[in-house]
Amino acid sequence: MSFRARHLLGIEHLAPDAITEILDLAERYVDFNRRTVKQSDALAGMTQINMFFENSTRTQASFELAGKRLGADVMNMAMAQSSVKKGETLIDTALTLNAMHPDLLVVRHGASGAVNLLAEKVNCAVLNAGDGRHEHPTQALLDALTIRRAKGRIQRLTVAICGDIQHSRVARSNLLLLGKMENRVRLIGPPTLMPSGVAEFGCEVFDDMKAGLQGADVVMMLRLQKERMDGGFIPSEREYFHRYGLDAEKLSHAKEDAIVMHPGPMNRGVEIDGTIADDINRSVIQEQVEMGVAVRMACMDLLARNLRAERGAKASEVME
Repeated sequence: MSFRARHLLGIEHLAPDAITEILDLAERYVDFNRRTVKQSDALAGMTQINMFFENSTRTQASFELAGKRLGADVMNMAMAQSSVKKGETLIDTALTLNAMHPDLLVVRHGASGAVNLLAEKVNCAVLNAGDGRHEHPTQALLDALTIRRAKGRIQRLTVAICGDIQHSRVARSNLLLLGKMENRVRLIGPPTLMPSGVAEFGCEVFDDMKAGLQGADVVMMLRLQKERMDGGFIPSEREYFHRYGLDAEKLSHAKEDAIVMHPGPMNRGVEIDGTIADDINRSVIQEQVEMGVAVRMACMDLLARNLRAERGAKASEVME
C-alpha cells in the first residue's frame, strides 16, 4: 500500500502514488455502488462518527452512505445542539468522543486547522470533511476521479478553476492535487476574490474568463461563498454573472470537448448558466456527486486497514 497515513487531513502531504491508490480503489467502489446489493464488510465492527459543525447536505449524506455501505455503525452528531454550543471547548469534545472509542471520525469545521487539532487528541482515524478556508481533501479526490473517468487521465491537462478562489477550500485542495499530478492549472476570478500571494501557487492567474478558458480541458466553477464574505467583494450578482458566470459564449473559448464541473450547491444564474449545468455532453456535475460516495468509501477503507494494522502491531508488542 502506498497510502499509509493515520488520518486524511489534506492533500498537501499525500504523494502522487497514494493519490493514485485512492482513485484506483474508488474506481472499484463505483462499480460496487451500481450493483443491486451494496453491502460490504470492510468496516464491519467499526464505529464512524460524523461531526459537522457547519451545515452540509451532500457531503454529510455522502459520508454517511459510504460508511453504511462498508458495514460501519454510523452516528451523526447534531453539533448545533451539542455541548459545544453550551461552552464546551473543541478539545473537551474530542476527549469525550475519544472515551467512546470510535474508529473513524469525520469532521467539518468552520475554523482552519480545527480538524488537525482534533486529530492530535484522539486515538482513531480522522477525515477532514472541510475546515475553514484550509482544505477539503475528499472533494479534490472525487473531482480527480471524475476528471480521470471523463478524460482517461489525470495528468498533463489544462484545468481552469473559476470564481471565488479566496474563500474556497475546494480550490486549495484541487490546486494541490492537480499540481502533484503534473497538470497546468489556471485560476480565474476578480482580483477581490483572489488570495494574497496567489502568484506563488505555481499556477497562472487571470481576471478575464475568455482569456483564462482558452484551450482548457476542464472548467471547474466554484460557489460564490457569500457566508464567508464580510465586505463588497463583488458589485452585484448580476454583474458577477456577466463577467465570471459560465455561459455558452465563455465556454466556447475552452476546448470543444472540455468538461464542466461544480462542487455544489450551485447558484444558477450567478456562477453558471442552468443550460450549461444541465448539458449532458459537457457537464459532469452529477457524476461528481456519484464519485463522492465511491471516493469516501475508498478513503475510509484504506484508513481502516491502516488502523487495524497499527492496532495489530501494538497487540503483538503487548503479547511479547
